[in-house]
Amino acid sequence: MKMNHHYGELKASYLFVDIAHKVAAYQEAHPEKEIIRLGIGDVTQPLAKCVVTAMQDAAAEMGTKEGFHGYGPEQGYPFLKQAIQGYYAGRGTQLAEDEIFISDGAKSDLANVLGLFDVDNTVLVPDPVYPTYVDDNVTDGRKIIYGRTSQENGFLGMPDDSVKADIIYICSPNNPTGAAYTREQLKAWVDYAKKNNAVILYDAAYECFITDPALARSIFEVEGARECAIEICSFSKIAGFTGTRCGYTIVPHELEREGMNLNKLWLRRQTTKFNGVPYVVQRAAAAVFTESGMAEIQANLDYYRQNARVIADALDECGVWYCGGKNSPYIWLRCPGGMKSWEFFDWLLENCGVVGTPGVGFGECGEGYFRLTAFGDAEKTKVAAQRIKAAIQTL
Repeated sequence: MKMNHHYGELKASYLFVDIAHKVAAYQEAHPEKEIIRLGIGDVTQPLAKCVVTAMQDAAAEMGTKEGFHGYGPEQGYPFLKQAIQGYYAGRGTQLAEDEIFISDGAKSDLANVLGLFDVDNTVLVPDPVYPTYVDDNVTDGRKIIYGRTSQENGFLGMPDDSVKADIIYICSPNNPTGAAYTREQLKAWVDYAKKNNAVILYDAAYECFITDPALARSIFEVEGARECAIEICSFSKIAGFTGTRCGYTIVPHELEREGMNLNKLWLRRQTTKFNGVPYVVQRAAAAVFTESGMAEIQANLDYYRQNARVIADALDECGVWYCGGKNSPYIWLRCPGGMKSWEFFDWLLENCGVVGTPGVGFGECGEGYFRLTAFGDAEKTKVAAQRIKAAIQTL
């Protein structure tokens, strides 16, 4: 037997394990101190009532002979795909029903879609970056090129014609930086991808946080994207499905490479290696797009937006540079006092009892920066923001 030694090379995936160990050690040494966690990107608000009702109704249905559902279509039930169609159409983006594939979450599809591509392809990922993009490709053995971003370009990398890539990862609004592309900026990426015969893997997990009409919520708002892009989205952030697990991937009919149609290839892959998302979960997901569902969902999103505003206002008051916080649940800040990422992590924990995520854990370009999340409890977020402001003002 030969093992895949690429797994032994992974570093970034240990980021949150390292954080957990540090926090546990600090809590053990200081059991009297309250620690507020603004590090992990997990939601805290409960599922919307209409979503829970739909799930309960579907579960009851499954207990009847007439309403029982066994194996469903691997690519998803029509009722959910049509609801997603309507969601996109409401923003002026037309999709065919069979271009939508229901999954158990964006993270799974971000990895599984790579099965359509040879390991000889070169991958371009931004730096800093969501570690999964890197780990998925390292474990496969692909060559990775990093597109360096910085404060100077607002952490939004743009195409470089001197760089040749076959697969391009774009996350907008970005995790971890919260930066989001305009349609004009995405058009430059679409043009680059078409010129290089590349495929863009567009992670739209945080599109629901965009309120600025100048920013794209789907890459398919951009002319030409249907010939070069796959969009992967999630119910985790829009509807709190982090523990319920549901997402979807859009593969346009026009997307072809080397005489092969990627929509048909992905259909074959899913029907071969995936048995679909549970009926009960898909009914719950469809409820998100009802009138009452969207109203309840917006209330939860506004809760997180307010948290982001509280953190951003505190940073404004003490003169700390950041991006995100608007159109994104993440606040990406420059570590004050010239501190490095892990140094600031320790300082924040010691002085404020607040946990965030060191920027260097997302890549070399993240050194000296730090990520805070708006997914916490509102009252605790207010306390954390005041602690952070007071502590930074003493530097």
